[in-house]
Amino acid sequence: MKKIITLLTLFFALSNYTLAQTKVSGVIVDNSNQPIPYANLVFKGSNIGVVSNEDGRFYIESPDNYTELVVSYVGFPDKTIKLPKLVNYDFKVVMTEGNALKEVRIYSGKTSKKSNPALDILRKIWERRRKNGLKMFKQYEYEKYEKVEFDMNTIDSAFMKNKIFKGMEFVFKNIDTSKVTGKTYLPIFINEALSDVYGDNESKRVKEVLKANKNSGLGSGDGVNMFIKDLYSDFDIYDNYLNFFDKSFTSPLSRTGIDVYNYILADTAVIDNKVCYNVIFYPRRKNELTFKGDFWVNDTTFAIKKINMAITKSANINWVKDIYIEQEFDVLNDSVFLPTRDYMMSDFALRKKEESKGVYGKRTTLYRNFKFDEKKPDKFYKSEINFINNEVYGKTDEYWDENRFEKLNKDEKKIYEMIDTLKTVKKFKRLYSLVSILGSGYIEIPKLHLDYGPIFSTIGNNEVEGWRLRAGARTYFGPNDLWRMQGYTAYGFKDNKFKYGISGKWMVDKKSRVIISGGNRRDVEQIGASLTTTNDVLGRSYASSGLFTTGANGKLTNINLTTIAAEIEPIKNIIFQVGFSYRTLESASDTFKLDYFTDATQTNTKSDVKQSELNLQIELTPKKKTIGYGVERRDIDSPFSRIFITYSQGLKGFINSDFSYQKVQLYYKQPIIIGPLGRSNFTLELGKTFGTIPLGLMSVVPGNQTLFIIDNTFNNLNFYEFVADQYVTAKWDHNFQGKIFARIPLLRKLNLREIVGIKGVYGTVSDQNRLINASGLIYQAPEKPYWEYSAGIGNIFKVFRLDFAWRGNYRDVPDTNNFTVKGTFGFNF
Repeated sequence: MKKIITLLTLFFALSNYTLAQTKVSGVIVDNSNQPIPYANLVFKGSNIGVVSNEDGRFYIESPDNYTELVVSYVGFPDKTIKLPKLVNYDFKVVMTEGNALKEVRIYSGKTSKKSNPALDILRKIWERRRKNGLKMFKQYEYEKYEKVEFDMNTIDSAFMKNKIFKGMEFVFKNIDTSKVTGKTYLPIFINEALSDVYGDNESKRVKEVLKANKNSGLGSGDGVNMFIKDLYSDFDIYDNYLNFFDKSFTSPLSRTGIDVYNYILADTAVIDNKVCYNVIFYPRRKNELTFKGDFWVNDTTFAIKKINMAITKSANINWVKDIYIEQEFDVLNDSVFLPTRDYMMSDFALRKKEESKGVYGKRTTLYRNFKFDEKKPDKFYKSEINFINNEVYGKTDEYWDENRFEKLNKDEKKIYEMIDTLKTVKKFKRLYSLVSILGSGYIEIPKLHLDYGPIFSTIGNNEVEGWRLRAGARTYFGPNDLWRMQGYTAYGFKDNKFKYGISGKWMVDKKSRVIISGGNRRDVEQIGASLTTTNDVLGRSYASSGLFTTGANGKLTNINLTTIAAEIEPIKNIIFQVGFSYRTLESASDTFKLDYFTDATQTNTKSDVKQSELNLQIELTPKKKTIGYGVERRDIDSPFSRIFITYSQGLKGFINSDFSYQKVQLYYKQPIIIGPLGRSNFTLELGKTFGTIPLGLMSVVPGNQTLFIIDNTFNNLNFYEFVADQYVTAKWDHNFQGKIFARIPLLRKLNLREIVGIKGVYGTVSDQNRLINASGLIYQAPEKPYWEYSAGIGNIFKVFRLDFAWRGNYRDVPDTNNFTVKGTFGFNF
């Protein structure tokens, strides 16, 4: 579904066709022609207003006719501007200094934290925050209507005439102008959803039941709905921090808001028979994740009546030029204010320049039919494991006409017609396929129900195979397939050998997600690239054939692995698996051996390992969200904990198996969001093998001899530098999201992000395992804990990250690195 946003950026349009009656855009300056940021503008005689941006620019519109515009800013008297016509572009407003109203205290620049009436109001809001809105009831329920639309924006006529749009010119007939930015846009996608929402404030549980869903055809079913929830998460304006696009923004109503915002009491007015204060807020510093805007708050309950806010251009967030939010509350009675309407608009663009082209993402949410204090039984809130009701995606047009909270405008209605037409255009199909390939890594072959790929694994290199070519495919009938087969073949031009892998999985019970899987793989692998093992038969680390590596990487193993497993998910996000595997291991290189002694006198050796193994696994991922209901699902990119426990039993003698042992492993990862200070990740791994085993079955502390950052590896270790039969590793890293660099003037505009980390490992090798070792590799265990630390710079040119890592000890080991530089690419907000 993410390919939708990418695809939308391919098409744009320009038109003078408009719907609103009054439109004004321009800039506000002072006598010296310097822009005035965060000035308040309102059509005279209305509550329709906006705040100018940090460059003094503004855009305001209304469907009604207005002839005057009132501009106000602290330190200047209000100025009423006569509008010469209904549509006015590039309007210039010059504010003249003078005496302000006596009853309003004057502030300029950073406002004082003392004797500021706006801060007195803010403190009252804090006191009442748990006594306003839905939080004042034990239970609540309501109906919700959500409409999400994607639009292409900011196009010139030359772009419209581009050859890429030949045959698709009809899309440019549906043009409108944004009420927020004043830019022209072309609606291209729409998704509608009707839901019932239930909440229990006592047990802190919420359940949303989808009743109907409809979209314009670039995606289908629950995948679109979950993608939208991932992109536009729900928020509570009273929370200290608001999470958008994987970033934590400080709310203007936050208890820490005084430290990051300036507040000004601007006005008092009666709204819906309630006296309300108008407070303007804007950031104290640039480059922080904050907003500018204003809110109206009741003078007795101190509940928010209306709030408008937008991020500043300097905010450290990628691919998003603007975020604009409106939230309105209605008065249920003298003391209860409830949400009635949310509007959020995001401008996705490659650059933040005013003229840069992009895609609007707009979400409108309406609420109605509130009920309170009707308690539901505990089992009502129990999460369904794999429930999908396909009927909600097939509601008729008549149903939608009757049940949607507000009618679609004519442009929204045309989106459905336009997409149906576009899907019949061959050029559009080709462009859509190209975006799909880049997003998924697979080339679709619909006639055969196959996907070819992943294309990004086509070329590899290592010391054993030399250059390596790989080709693979998977079955694909749709995102919710109940079974899937996939396989690959590869050829090394140095060892002149073919390799292959094949696997299949089948979900035999949808309710509890009972899945049977199995496969076989014969390949060359770097088995020292990870500690915690799984039954992923086709899983292969980048370290096995990375294009860019450092140092010698001849310690590779020929592996022939066969697995069969069955898993079940009896409780949401708790998976149990039982499996059996059989593998043969032997060295793939003349410079590396897996030999071990087979007798107590240490006279006979064997060079290969044959091993049967029975294993049990438990995986817990609380709060994880997924897309899809088939045998394969995709995780939503939201932080969740992961606990993985596995027990393995070596079966000596079964199918000529060589060893009997018991292995226990635990993997635990915990993300921690620390508001404006960024995000931490803590990872812990534990493992112990009971019994005698050779090098091929030992736990190898994962090194990293590539030029890239690989999770859960040690940047300065070589492969097989440390081995162990019992171990514990701990890793902590923290991304400050630019919090430090934002305070350094020379670095502020670069929007860089700082990352720090530390990791360590402790392990031992038993005497029995040392005695059977005949590989020639002298076992070195980190009995004195090894540790390393790192500092990194992220968001370089928005896509690149560099980490600088140092060894904390073991600095005198020959042929190793005490300092390394690793990099990675990624597209992150």
